[in-house]
Amino acid sequence: MLRDQDHIFTNLSGKEPPFLKAAKIRGDWDNTKKLMAKGRERIIEEITLSCLRGRGGAGFPTGKKWSFMPKESDGRPSYLIINADESEPGTCKDRDILRYDPHKLIEGALLGAFAVGTHVAYIYIRGEYIFEAKILQQAIEEAYGAGLLGKNAAKSGWDFDLYLHRGAGAYICGEESALLESLEGRKGMPRLKPPYPTDMGLYGCPTTINNVETIAVVPTILRRGGAWFASLGRPNNTGTKIFCISGHVNTPCNVEEEMGIPLKELIEKHAGGVRGGWNNLKAIIPGGSSVSLLPKAICDKVLMDFDSLTDVKSGLGTAAVIVMDQSTDVLKAIANLSRFYMHESCGQCTPCREGTGWMWRMMERLVQGQAKIEDIDLLQEVAGQVENHTICAFGDAAAWPVQGLIRHFRQEMEERILTCQS
Repeated sequence: MLRDQDHIFTNLSGKEPPFLKAAKIRGDWDNTKKLMAKGRERIIEEITLSCLRGRGGAGFPTGKKWSFMPKESDGRPSYLIINADESEPGTCKDRDILRYDPHKLIEGALLGAFAVGTHVAYIYIRGEYIFEAKILQQAIEEAYGAGLLGKNAAKSGWDFDLYLHRGAGAYICGEESALLESLEGRKGMPRLKPPYPTDMGLYGCPTTINNVETIAVVPTILRRGGAWFASLGRPNNTGTKIFCISGHVNTPCNVEEEMGIPLKELIEKHAGGVRGGWNNLKAIIPGGSSVSLLPKAICDKVLMDFDSLTDVKSGLGTAAVIVMDQSTDVLKAIANLSRFYMHESCGQCTPCREGTGWMWRMMERLVQGQAKIEDIDLLQEVAGQVENHTICAFGDAAAWPVQGLIRHFRQEMEERILTCQS
């Protein structure tokens, strides 16, 4: 369990004001100039030493991503984009950073932009986050007024401008290249890679894209040292993480914990346990709706980190823990997710455009028991044809919940069919 002194987000519950005066008392903007005086390379080395992996879902090493940016400008400007789209069902961690601890993000934006050599950053915020956008914009204006942004930001000698851009609420714009398309004023549709954003991103210029939580932890890592962050968690799964716990628990919450905490311990210590007790647990989606659900037998002992969840054919994703007790109709739950992915598909790739609708219609038939036993194998085959056959990972996100259902609850699917046919 994470010690009090190792918490990064000390206002995650919103007990204190989010604005500059209170943020400084919490330690934000403490001699930011000194941190930047270390130089770009030293900052990237420190983030690399911390083994910080992206908190938006993919888990790519942040230091490595930053190192891909050009060391010298070829005449083009460069950009830092902060992804605050957060449209993954079950996920609300970035929302609480934006409305309760926005100055951690703003200071992190300055430090991250300096590290990758850019003078401009955009925060792309989800369209539905109206209140959060208002708080964040006020915090940005505060930072400008205090000389922490703009010319000679934080008296560092580095000019830096930060802009808030509101999206229209499309799930696909959480994918980094679709986000870039939207920022440029076009429909949010993923781009083919290569070229990668670090070579040709926003407006055809070098661009780094990071999640809100990833950027918000940077100032604390630089103050306390990469070795400190790396000492938390497990090898290759270091540091702290904000977990969103919802569903059939007694006290749903957002909580910052150490990476690698057992899933059972996370729920019982912070969310008041499963409704009706742990033995009433049926399944848990551990990382947001786009990863495979896990049955109780696996949930009993699995650890909450990237590698442990990959080993059981699921994923940490956004660390949105969705708990389902024995009252849950898991077929209906996954059918509901299939409908969501059908609705949110941008339609660019044929396997996704056609496959997501097909999977949802088949799932609806299974929920009603109007399918045949062999349809389960057909569903598995179609999900496999969608997975890994699209430009972006949306196809995987649509396929994995269905694959997880078949992997762990095939017997319940067959029983539904046989019961309705008898």
